[in-house]
Amino acid sequence: MSDNCLFCKIINGELPSTPVYTDEHVIVIWDINPKEPVHLLIIPREHIISLNEVEEKHDHLMAHIMLLLPKLAHEQGLDKGFRTVINTGSGGGQEVFHLHVHLLGGF
Repeated sequence: MSDNCLFCKIINGELPSTPVYTDEHVIVIWDINPKEPVHLLIIPREHIISLNEVEEKHDHLMAHIMLLLPKLAHEQGLDKGFRTVINTGSGGGQEVFHLHVHLLGGF
């Protein structure tokens, strides 16, 4: 965990949120600035700065996230399809430097 990280503070309960889903690996919340009718953030509980810092030791976590995405999409009624985005680094549009996956749909 990082003391200054917005997502770490949400995970630790220091900032309010209403999770859509939680387990021992991730927390899923609504994006506060949605780009589509459904815009969820899948956030690992482990503080990983970005996709650039993912290592082989994160294989299980990354597989867990990838398997969770279609389940979350289905629960949100996105049966016709959805989009996923991982912004990496400031040049890639990342604003919060804690790895997270955007799940978007309903366009």
